[in-house]
Amino acid sequence: MNESAASPQRCGLVAIVGRPNVGKSTLLNALVGQKISITSNKAQTTRHRITGIRTEGVAQAVFVDTPGFQTRHGSALNRTLNRTVRGVLSDVDVVLFVVEAGKFTLDDAKVLALLPEGKPVLLVANKLDVVKRRDDMLPWLASMRERRDFAEFVPLSATREADAKRLLDIVAPHLPEQAWFYDGEALTDRSERFLASELIREKLFRLTGDELPYSSTVVIDKFEEEGNLRRIAATIVVEREAHKGMIIGEGGERLKRIGSEARQELERLLEAKVFLELWVKVRSGWASNEEHLRSYGYE
Repeated sequence: MNESAASPQRCGLVAIVGRPNVGKSTLLNALVGQKISITSNKAQTTRHRITGIRTEGVAQAVFVDTPGFQTRHGSALNRTLNRTVRGVLSDVDVVLFVVEAGKFTLDDAKVLALLPEGKPVLLVANKLDVVKRRDDMLPWLASMRERRDFAEFVPLSATREADAKRLLDIVAPHLPEQAWFYDGEALTDRSERFLASELIREKLFRLTGDELPYSSTVVIDKFEEEGNLRRIAATIVVEREAHKGMIIGEGGERLKRIGSEARQELERLLEAKVFLELWVKVRSGWASNEEHLRSYGYE
């Protein structure tokens, strides 16, 4: 994205889509240059439409991170997530279709079938670092080109900064010529309050492993600013009493660790001192209740 005095500004919405756990959130964080979306080895940790912004030269890419499209479950939560994906795809300028390099599953195919015609779709082959034989990629790429006429093919590892920069350069010419939507220094349109809930949820998933079903969420009860201090109180909402016990842990040790790690990362992110209180509450069936979903911020 080389800046030129004669070049008009470019700006557009870029959707990052793919089945769960292909590395979409990791890619968004790399593209923006700062952690704004939670990452976890547990599939389906991204729930909300998170916007990341990256301005380089004359181009501003506004990235929209979507939930992995759900193909296996029919709960109200998953129906809501799938509506989010479809809604995002209807109003973007460019689509990044993220798959694992060398792989293409039935779930990948279901997501590909959703992608709109008439918009540039870039095939992003992530996790290139785990492909042992690069020669194997050629027949795979040929098969992918038969599935759709992709605007670009970008093999990369989302964890590599140089790869993220290369992808930005490839995206730029596909953005419409128009004024930037945001200030050139902006990284996200999400509030500190929202980022706090996401960070706590990430620590929750990382520290409970596969024990805890993903139908748990974090509600921020209090977010107060006092100079360089943030006072935050949050409730972790789960569906069963047994899940509450998993989170609290023996003698409350696991909940303390979730709180401690979240507080430390929040202090780095917000560049402020953070006082964090965490509670755990049981709300049976919240993930299947449309009214509960709306009250917790899912639209």
